[in-house]
Amino acid sequence: MRGTDHEQSRMFSYISAERRVPKDHPLRPLRVMVDAALKGLGPRFDALYATSGRPSIAPEKLLRALLLQVLYSVRSERMLMEQLDYNLLFRWFVGLSMDDAVWDVTVFTKNRERLLAGEVAQGFVQQVVAQARAQGLLLAEHFTVDGTLIEAWAGHKSFRPKDRQQIPPDDPGNPSVDFPGERRSNATHQSTTDPQARLYKKAHGQEAKLCYLGHLLMEKRNGLVVNARLTQATGRAEREAALAMVSALPGFGRVTLGADKAYDAKTFVRELRDHCVTPHVTQKPATAIDRRTSRHLGYALSQWRRKRIEEAFGWLKTVALLRKTRHRGLARVGWMFTFAVAAYNLVRMRSLMVVTT
Repeated sequence: MRGTDHEQSRMFSYISAERRVPKDHPLRPLRVMVDAALKGLGPRFDALYATSGRPSIAPEKLLRALLLQVLYSVRSERMLMEQLDYNLLFRWFVGLSMDDAVWDVTVFTKNRERLLAGEVAQGFVQQVVAQARAQGLLLAEHFTVDGTLIEAWAGHKSFRPKDRQQIPPDDPGNPSVDFPGERRSNATHQSTTDPQARLYKKAHGQEAKLCYLGHLLMEKRNGLVVNARLTQATGRAEREAALAMVSALPGFGRVTLGADKAYDAKTFVRELRDHCVTPHVTQKPATAIDRRTSRHLGYALSQWRRKRIEEAFGWLKTVALLRKTRHRGLARVGWMFTFAVAAYNLVRMRSLMVVTT
C-alpha cells in the first residue's frame, strides 16, 4: 500500500544525538582522541581566559567545531555555523545538545582569534603526537622533510610598488592594472591585501604566485607528521625550517632525514651532521652527499619512503582546503596550517588503529 506524504513534523523527539550517531561511525574514535588531547590542553586554556566575567565559547567546543570544518571541507565559518544548526552529527561531535543555540559567526570568529595568542594549534599537534607515541605508532629514528606552496588570499593586482604613490582605482572591486613588462620583486613590491605574502615559485617554468611555504617533518613508518611550520616564501626557508624542526626532535640518538634535491646544499648537509642527523637527501649532479651515505641500503629505502609526505600535502590541500588559504597574515595562515596537520594525524591514527585491531 502506498504511504501517505505527511509533512506535519513532530513537536518532540525522544532520541538523543548520541543514539542517532552509529556505533561504527568514523567520527567516534576521533572524538575519543580529540577529547584526550583537549584535556591535556586544559592548563593552556586556563592561562588564556580571565577568571571572571561573561563566559565565552568553551575552547574545547570551538576546536571541535574547527576540526569538523577541516574534516568535512567546509569552506567558511558561516557555513559551519549553518551546518551546526541542523546537522545532528556535527552537534554531537562538538558537544551541543539538541536545543542549544548555535553561536553567531562573528562571535565564533572573535573567539577563535583568542587561540592564536596561546599557540593552541601547536599544543594540539603535540598532544596528538604524544598519543601516537604512547600507542607505538611513531618511529623515532627515520624521518622525512619537505615543503609546499600555500597560495595566499591575494591576487597579482594587489602586488604594487612600495614607494609609488597609489592612484585611486577606476573600479575598487576589480581595478584595471597594466603590469606586463614591469619588473616586480619582493624587494620593490608588496601586496596590499596580504603584506606578508611573498611572490615565489618553486621551480623553473612555473608561474610565480603570492604565497607562503608550509613545512612538514614526518616519520617514515606510518606517515605521521611530528612537526609543522609555516614561513614566508624564500629560497632558504625550506632548509631553515628543516633544521629548526630537526633540532626540536626529542632524544639524542642518531636519526636519518630524507629530502628532495632542494635540500642538497653543502651548508645544510654539514649542519645536519652536526646535529647527529644522517642526510638521506636526493643527489644533484654536483652533490654534497658522498659515498659514505649513498652506498648504504638505508639511503635507497629513505628515497623510496620519503615520497609518502606528498600524501599529507595532498590531503591538506584537498580535504583541508589549503591549496589556497582563506586567511591572511602569517600568524593566521600558520595557525590553520598547523591545526589541519593535527586533523590529518587524527585521521591517519584512526586508520592505523583499525589495521592493528
